[in-house]
Amino acid sequence: MADASPTVGELFKAKAVTDSEVSAAVEAYLADPETHAHLIAQGYSVDLAAAVIGHAWAHHVVGLIESSQSLKRGAVRTAILLARARKA
Repeated sequence: MADASPTVGELFKAKAVTDSEVSAAVEAYLADPETHAHLIAQGYSVDLAAAVIGHAWAHHVVGLIESSQSLKRGAVRTAILLARARKA
């Protein structure tokens, strides 16, 4: 059975999640990579740690010391936008 939960990107496209909310989630992950349940928007949460671990490229990029902060932010943002949001 397919997961019916929308991705953060789908919620973003539907304007249920704002750019500043996605950016805040990125910063929350970068401040604490062990962050799990993060309220992304009213009524929705996302497991930030699982989002990054589940996205091979993002997980690789954040683990490299050589990666710039800008690259890490972009990789984490991509992982979060592709992650499934859960009803909070």
